Amino acid sequence: MTSASPIYTVETVTERDLAKTIDHSLLKPELDDSFIEEGCRLAAEYDVASVCVRPTDVKRAKAILDGTDVAVGTVVGFPHGSSTTAAKVFEAKDAIANGATELDMVISVGALRSGRDQDVRDDIAAVVRVAHEAGAIVKVILENAYLTDGEIERGSRLAEAAGADFVKTSTGYAPTGATHADLALMRRVTSPHVQIKAAGGVRTLDDLLAVMNLGVTRIGATQTKAMLDDYRLRRGGPAPESAPAPTEGAY
Repeated sequence: MTSASPIYTVETVTERDLAKTIDHSLLKPELDDSFIEEGCRLAAEYDVASVCVRPTDVKRAKAILDGTDVAVGTVVGFPHGSSTTAAKVFEAKDAIANGATELDMVISVGALRSGRDQDVRDDIAAVVRVAHEAGAIVKVILENAYLTDGEIERGSRLAEAAGADFVKTSTGYAPTGATHADLALMRRVTSPHVQIKAAGGVRTLDDLLAVMNLGVTRIGATQTKAMLDDYRLRRGGPAPESAPAPTEGAY
């Protein structure tokens, strides 16, 4: 819940605070190799938390980001969540073998809506088990656009029960993304050790600060350069004079 006096403002956060909330997203199917490479270099320049790339790009991203403080993440069961658990486990193992240390997996949305909670929990737990054995983390995508508040609550609790590190709002491919109401609900129904990731619609510095004040610790973003350059300008320093960054990564 947002307080009357927000904790996170331009005056109270550092650039690193902001950058380390950002998973720079490079997921659209049409992105070519040069776009992926430029996106990874931008992520390194701004020292964000991670890049989130397509599974086929994990090795390329790992090679570019090796030696930096930017993690390589990818997606599992993306974007519909309808793969079998065995397929999701295979994807997770393959991604980790290729260098990913963060996995954003989509739940079985239909199973959750059908009330098959144990199936949802088991599906998440199987990916979590593989990831945690390798030291990787798992962010569970609920795809809130298709869920009621009650289903969002159940999905969040099931992700926590399965050992997930994060619950996440969206893939970026559904009709809507992260809403403040959904983020507040997800934060309220999970334990403090479970983190919240917002994806879809966080495109400005003010958007980022607003969701941070709701308890969000990661966002999926394509507007990384614009947000962090805005922070630099508002703190009184010039933005770097580099070429405009590509922005159509996913969310």
